[in-house]
Amino acid sequence: MSESAENDIMATIRGLMDEEHALRSAPGGLEPEERGRMEEVESALDQCWDLLRQRRARSEFGQDPDEARVRPASEVENYRQ
Repeated sequence: MSESAENDIMATIRGLMDEEHALRSAPGGLEPEERGRMEEVESALDQCWDLLRQRRARSEFGQDPDEARVRPASEVENYRQ
């Protein structure tokens, strides 16, 4: 597995998680614009976790992890690590 690619995905996940936590800790709740951004962040997190899982599975079964692709948000919606 390309360790660099996996590290990049993990860095993206960490950044998105930091943003998610910052949004969730906003005093007084979220404004409509912030709620929209929260949905985008959650969707991107679902996609990143799915991509990471695909890469690891492909590697485990002797396939090229670089052939893993980001799937549509609707397909990976509500994925939990």
